[in-house]
Amino acid sequence: MKGANHIIVKLNISPEEYTYWYTGTARTVLATSIDGRSVRFPASILQPFVTRTGIQGTFCIFFKPDGKFDRIERL
Repeated sequence: MKGANHIIVKLNISPEEYTYWYTGTARTVLATSIDGRSVRFPASILQPFVTRTGIQGTFCIFFKPDGKFDRIERL
């Protein structure tokens, strides 16, 4: 995971919060990476990680060379 084309975030999102982001007026998540950078991304990329308790864990978000979203992986 070397390089500047990824960011690592720790998330603790309740089911209610995620529903608000995914179906409500706010469709993006604003998070702070473990190194202090802010990142905004579509809530929909988290859908595979939703459980009854929401979304918890550490994730690596990868970007393409042009800065657009590539993929997300749970660490």
